[in-house]
Amino acid sequence: MHHQHRLLKSLLTAVLLASPAVIAGCATHRYYDPDYRDYHRWDGNETTLYIRWEGETHRDHRDFQKRNEQEQREYWRWRHKDHDRDHDRDDHH
Repeated sequence: MHHQHRLLKSLLTAVLLASPAVIAGCATHRYYDPDYRDYHRWDGNETTLYIRWEGETHRDHRDFQKRNEQEQREYWRWRHKDHDRDHDRDDHH
């Protein structure tokens, strides 16, 4: 019985320690930018820049993935032109 209690406690600890990583992993997406051939992590920083782009280009708010391909490309061009920082980019593949 004592062995089962320790095992249960160990499993619970492992789940609790892994939860933030799992939740954070679910909160970020990666988007490929075909013009610049790189990937971007969509996180809080990207969301802030995206909302800024919507305002500067006088667009109504809409989820990025619901925008058509042309608008998505316009966003990435804007991002690279004026707001590109290495820490905002994921990979260059």
